[in-house]
Amino acid sequence: MTGQKVAKITISLPGPLLDVADRLAQTQSMSRSRFIAHLLEKEEEARILAQMEEGYREIARESRQLAEDTFGVVSEMLERTTQWDDVADD
Repeated sequence: MTGQKVAKITISLPGPLLDVADRLAQTQSMSRSRFIAHLLEKEEEARILAQMEEGYREIARESRQLAEDTFGVVSEMLERTTQWDDVADD
């Protein structure tokens, strides 16, 4: 958050949840505000990573499909090339 514009907000939390936030913030030597900001940053990073992972999975699916679609054509081309090589050797 250093160097970033900071907005003051008011949120409502149930007492037990506030106690959890304060205890966790203290164990990480952070203020309550910094701890909550940290949690939000981690959540946003996790969301972005999940989107990236899905994108990479989709690329892998498309690549696999392309390989499967072209395998037959490439195999046929290689077979014909081998046949021509055999004819040329005779």
